[in-house]
Amino acid sequence: MSFIVKTQKMVAGGDCLAQINGKNVFVPFALPGEELEVEITKSFRDYDLAKILKILTPSPHRVEPFCPLYGACGGCNLQHIDSEYQVELRKSILRDCFEREGIECPEIEIISGSDKNYRSRIQLTNGSFNKKASNDLVSLENCPIATAEINSYLKSTPQNARPQGRVHLFGDERIVTEGIFSQNPSINKVIVAEEREKPQKEIKIQGASSKRKEKLRLQQNRHFAGTSLNQNNRCEITLSGKKIAFDVQGFFQSNLEVLEKTISTLTHNLCGRNVLDMYSGCGTFSVFLADLFDKVCLVEHNRDAIVFAEENLRGKNHESFGLSGENWIRFSAENYIRSNGDFDAVVIDPPRSGMEKEVCKWLCRSKIPQIRSVSCNPSTHARDAAFLVKAGYRLSKLYLLDFYPHTAHIESMANFEYTD
Repeated sequence: MSFIVKTQKMVAGGDCLAQINGKNVFVPFALPGEELEVEITKSFRDYDLAKILKILTPSPHRVEPFCPLYGACGGCNLQHIDSEYQVELRKSILRDCFEREGIECPEIEIISGSDKNYRSRIQLTNGSFNKKASNDLVSLENCPIATAEINSYLKSTPQNARPQGRVHLFGDERIVTEGIFSQNPSINKVIVAEEREKPQKEIKIQGASSKRKEKLRLQQNRHFAGTSLNQNNRCEITLSGKKIAFDVQGFFQSNLEVLEKTISTLTHNLCGRNVLDMYSGCGTFSVFLADLFDKVCLVEHNRDAIVFAEENLRGKNHESFGLSGENWIRFSAENYIRSNGDFDAVVIDPPRSGMEKEVCKWLCRSKIPQIRSVSCNPSTHARDAAFLVKAGYRLSKLYLLDFYPHTAHIESMANFEYTD
């Protein structure tokens, strides 16, 4: 059975909201304000999912997707919308998240870059992409949102010559590490990393110890001490003039143009004696913060990431803790502050689940003058922001970090200033 609906706003995830007989219906590949003929595909107690059978009144912002795999590939989901309007939709979703938490938003500023050939990281399964919501595969020789370097690899490497299993590709002109295919000049800026499983342990690394630093140095044909890093998975890039190394299988932003702009904005007008980089990863932000503060404190539970941070911060005054945020607060925060003094600023970039409860509570009572908060989930970002605002912080700036054009993925940055 089909129904005629008129779509309302777009919601997180990229579907548009409509109603059938008073029940909410979510429609993928739709735009706000369209009249559609739809069919229910899944029904739940409080809402239904539907697919478009026919577009009766299209939005003026509807365009023809530029990728022939669109709709089959599980990557992009907004290519049917013109790029400028996509940004407005992501901005609106971000604003709604903060306003639902009772936060008065400043005008949202946009940090963006190219909307094609921007993505430095992709994942392949048996040399292919996964279909949308499926384990089936889609063969490809080109991805319009991937970098030229990745597309050179895809074009030059036949399907049957690509590694089997799940593989991470990182390719960008900023790479200074020689890729494993460096004998081919057209693809010497690509690192191909096969997925592995490894245990995670909490470690503590004192950045002030030169002997410990030396042990952690990457040497030819050797792994980092204390990690299970595959040498072929190591990637080093030049980002805004600084070299940063990381594990391709670990987390690293895949839109380096927007990342450079984000770092510049995040560090603007920050300086002082001590800064905390919570959930620091491989130290991407800390590398730049170390030029602005006398000492940087890094907290990161991932053992491989914190070892890379040691390499990236070599020669800079810092101290690294291989602990979860909660455990750092429980066991190390008080002693660190007693030895080094209060923090002048905090940069925090938690996982999608948001700040750990103990981290959020600690920040709320800390009265640290400046907090710069980066997030990959607008809902948990807004939730945590509400606690900070109630504790006396003012949300002075809010940014949409437009890392992923043609998708509904939203990243954001918020600047908080303590006012009480």
